[in-house]
Amino acid sequence: MSQPPPTAGNQYTAEHAAAKKAVALAARLCQRVQQDILKLDVQTKADRTPVTVADYGSQVLVSLVLKMELPSDSFSMVAEEDSEDLTREGAQEFLEHVTKLVNETIINDGSYSTTLSKEDVLIAIDGGKSEGGPYGRHWILDPIDGTKGFIRGDQYAIALALLDEGKVVLGALACPNLPFKSVSNCNGDSSGDQVGSLFSATIGCGATVETIDGSQPQKISVCSINNPVDASFFESYERRHCMRDCTSFIAEKLGIRAPPVRIDSQAKYGAIARGDGAIYWRFPHKRSRETVWDHAAGSIIVTEAGGLVKDASGNDLDFSKGRYLDREAGIIATNKYLMPLVIKAAQEAMKEEGILG
Repeated sequence: MSQPPPTAGNQYTAEHAAAKKAVALAARLCQRVQQDILKLDVQTKADRTPVTVADYGSQVLVSLVLKMELPSDSFSMVAEEDSEDLTREGAQEFLEHVTKLVNETIINDGSYSTTLSKEDVLIAIDGGKSEGGPYGRHWILDPIDGTKGFIRGDQYAIALALLDEGKVVLGALACPNLPFKSVSNCNGDSSGDQVGSLFSATIGCGATVETIDGSQPQKISVCSINNPVDASFFESYERRHCMRDCTSFIAEKLGIRAPPVRIDSQAKYGAIARGDGAIYWRFPHKRSRETVWDHAAGSIIVTEAGGLVKDASGNDLDFSKGRYLDREAGIIATNKYLMPLVIKAAQEAMKEEGILG
């Protein structure tokens, strides 16, 4: 069995452990909610995207764990949710449901002897209003990445990363519906394995995967495929996250024979990091802005697994600009052999589509 990289000299050991604990606890709440989604659990935010009690509950639990595990760390958080929709008229029952689920999850876990009030829940949620930026430390959280997938019963992820002086230095990614595969299982057959994978990485220390319940971490690495003909690729399940005409053109240019694998969330980053596929690309429609929480955790897990994550012009992703990425159209994650080929094909395809001048 592959062993995790040594932690000697790792200045983020405590933060890494806290991040894993936070996403694992949040995942337990999310698993419970997904098993029995009620009409009450799904409402519509101001931007008309679906949101569930699990989004809010996950954000509260992550905030709680970080504060409990890192009591001397005065941190800010850049997160997706805020409490506005929970404080509007008619939302009290929904807020009570969130609070009840959070407290039941804490009790069932047994790690903390604390009970949160509704006011505590609102404060914890609004702790995610930081704008981030190039200075200081900021946790970056997507409490449920892939909410629509979550509602459908498909893939989703709890994604948490730490930004230190503008650079992502660690990430933890809980994917409750992604099969856990032993690294020794090289044929990719997940039969008999557990469902639920927790990926994590710290800068300079490599990337690992374990079960959400906390099995021995195993070091992972991206695939070594160097011929795109032999490659498979992941892309977003939701059409609005991916211009499929463009990606089909890219695949054709590269000579890729395998059909696309379409799943929700940053689970795709985890799958690439452990070699389940060779390429993940995301080419959203024009005028779409990429948020930092959609990529921070996944990107460091791929890069620490030996891969690369770039924009379509070959630039590294810059997470220091605030809540949104400042980048050229498109995001690509793959290994060092395929990256230049994919970038070249992507630029040609985007010129054909009129995305690049």
